[in-house]
Amino acid sequence: MPPKEATEKVAEDQSSFSRSTRKVRDFFSIPAPVKQLFDLVPVITYPPNQVPLRAPKPARIPSLYVFSKDQDAAAGRPSFNPSCLKWQTFLNIAGVDHRLVSSNNHSSPTGSLPFLLPAIYGSNTSQDSLIPIASNKFVKYATEYGCNVEESSSMRYGAYQSLLDHRIRNAWLYTLYLEPLNFSAVAYPLYVSPTSSNPLVRASISHQLRAAAEAELLKHTSIIDTDDLYSEADKAFEALSILLGDDAWFFGNDKPALFDASVFAYTQLLLDDELGWREKKLCRALRRRANLARHRERLLVRYFGGS
Repeated sequence: MPPKEATEKVAEDQSSFSRSTRKVRDFFSIPAPVKQLFDLVPVITYPPNQVPLRAPKPARIPSLYVFSKDQDAAAGRPSFNPSCLKWQTFLNIAGVDHRLVSSNNHSSPTGSLPFLLPAIYGSNTSQDSLIPIASNKFVKYATEYGCNVEESSSMRYGAYQSLLDHRIRNAWLYTLYLEPLNFSAVAYPLYVSPTSSNPLVRASISHQLRAAAEAELLKHTSIIDTDDLYSEADKAFEALSILLGDDAWFFGNDKPALFDASVFAYTQLLLDDELGWREKKLCRALRRRANLARHRERLLVRYFGGS
């Protein structure tokens, strides 16, 4: 038998522990009056709210959300945004049947356009299969969709893609947002006016767009040298013109591919007179390369009906 002192010690410890536990339980317990009130007013779970009217809605075919005017989206015309137009053209080239939906960054789950909402194939379609697809996964999606777009394996591919992503894009940002005449004539009616009729809101958005473009250009330089921007873009167009040569498609491919769509995203917009460009320095640099203009025309006719 354990000693009497040890037994008493254990009993005392257990009693102390029980008192402490009771205190903690009493501290977190609901006071009786409050509990009675909750018993009288039970918790009611309301049904979920309906999805906002402008929220992305699944359809019978995939939906591509892009910057576009409503009437242009309905007609399948080219988006007025280079990033959106690149992937719109790619999906057309890949043969992925889709519909266009006019949208903006605020409506995008990722915060930017474009994005693709998969189609509903029946009542058993799972919610996981309706998750929006970001543009960096479009190639994978097209492959899974059963389409095969051959890309060039040329070692030069990355270098030429860099011309589009940096030199030409930088000049595009400047000519669209920082050239005052073009901002008023092109950027403002496309990106500012549709957002609000309030002058203060429009002024704020205009400032944000121009500030964002300026910040992007200043990432790699301390000052924005306009002449240098246009000069580098001119050299980039010349390099692309030499690469294309007399071929129909880039890198000598038999069919257009993603790189062709990437080039078209800029050539289509710079050569589209309906956009109303006022300062045309970048447009003129492109027009001097007749084979790039013909390349743009081929894609426009083949995949957009010449619209």
